[in-house]
Amino acid sequence: MVLTNKDMSVDFINEIIETGKEILDEHHVASFKACYQCGTCTGACPSGRVTSYRTRRLMRFAQCGMRKFVIDSDDLWLCTTCYECYEKCPREVKITDIIKVMRNIAAREGKMALAHRKTALYVFKTGHAVPINDQIREVRKKLGLSEIPPTTHKYPDVLKIMQEIMRDLGFCDMVGICYETGKLEEPKWKDMSE
Repeated sequence: MVLTNKDMSVDFINEIIETGKEILDEHHVASFKACYQCGTCTGACPSGRVTSYRTRRLMRFAQCGMRKFVIDSDDLWLCTTCYECYEKCPREVKITDIIKVMRNIAAREGKMALAHRKTALYVFKTGHAVPINDQIREVRKKLGLSEIPPTTHKYPDVLKIMQEIMRDLGFCDMVGICYETGKLEEPKWKDMSE
């Protein structure tokens, strides 16, 4: 891979920090600057053991302001958010949170892994990322719980309100969920950097 100065931009570093401020404090999100590329995150990562995912590489791209390499990377979506890297980092870099911030940036541009879009569709349709099924009902029954949890499964009126909120906040457009049909389409938000 040959990199040039045009591949790197301080603007992306600032974008990560500014976007992160929406959900984190500035120190928390700027912690990625403290990363000294020791590789502890990659060594601790369970996803990296079974995929090509390398947390350290993603963090380095972010530190160097390599927006395209981060936002267009499939690696961005391989993190399982288990926080193993976060807990093991000797510099206390908030890696998992930084990855979430970078995912938010990518998602706003319509760049989201299909598996994540499908999970969002489950949330839209049922209120849950993992909807209830017969097996879960049976387990709940054995535990002495009601078969249907007191969530959107039991209260469909709340699900309708949640779907309206998702639509009104632009989440459906960002993910590509057609509000009327409840199916995935191409996201309406496209890459603004092209």
